[in-house]
Amino acid sequence: MSERTNERLTVFKTYKLYVGGKFPRSESGRVYEVTDSKGNWLANAPQSSRKDARDAVVAARKAFGGWSGATAYNRGQILYRVAEMLEGRREQFVREVGEAEGLGKSKAGAVVDATIDRWVWYAGWTDKIAQVVGGGNPVAGPYFNLSSPEPTGVVAVLAPQESSFLGLVSVLAPVIATGNTAVVIASEKAPLPALSLGEVLATSDVPGGVVNVLSGRTAEIAAPLAAHQDVNAIDLAGADEVLAKELEIAAADNLKRVLRPQPVDDWTATPGTDRMTSFLETKTVWHPTGSLGAGGSSY
Repeated sequence: MSERTNERLTVFKTYKLYVGGKFPRSESGRVYEVTDSKGNWLANAPQSSRKDARDAVVAARKAFGGWSGATAYNRGQILYRVAEMLEGRREQFVREVGEAEGLGKSKAGAVVDATIDRWVWYAGWTDKIAQVVGGGNPVAGPYFNLSSPEPTGVVAVLAPQESSFLGLVSVLAPVIATGNTAVVIASEKAPLPALSLGEVLATSDVPGGVVNVLSGRTAEIAAPLAAHQDVNAIDLAGADEVLAKELEIAAADNLKRVLRPQPVDDWTATPGTDRMTSFLETKTVWHPTGSLGAGGSSY
């Protein structure tokens, strides 16, 4: 009888894009090597093309009506569900973040915990931001004047290059919390946590197309998104100074909202509301108050 062995073949994970609720490979068929902080091979990530970027915009636009039309409370429930799913896959993300950013298990665990907390934080803001930035305006005349925030539309997000998970969520969550849909370009050198996040989103309650995750060369993917006529805004968090200037010029063609790169010393710090308000429009409604009785009193 031959001797049995307990050795198994290694089952490598195949990372894919996340577009429209599905997991396509890049239409170009290209991949690129992702390595850890010491240069060791981790995986082959899809190298997205311009066609992938356009497909992601189509998916984001298709999902925008349903997502922006959902109640703010419902969006909050869905974001909280994402946090629940991340908690269940915590160990996977601890490993991926540790390998991506060269962190020990303890520090990587702290980053993942902060990321999950960040999802919960934004989940709590979905039905409160309107009270902060909207309200009744005092006007001279017999009118009600009410302002309320509305989502901008499809937002392209260049994820931070150094903070592969906490930074990613810190720029993505405020976009979708306020009713926008997103096309995210993952960190070029550390895309694996972002691609795994797509798997979490697919198995949570987030409708397909609300978040689309692309990996590859940031400059190559960002250029068509900045020039795309159906992208309403762009967050340049992951762009260097030269690329940011080029993308801002391209974005001016259809008057996109542009959030310029801002240095962040500590992604764990409370982010405030700035990133939410950056991708909100303000709708103001005037309505006559009318008058009651011969005395001219009004309500």
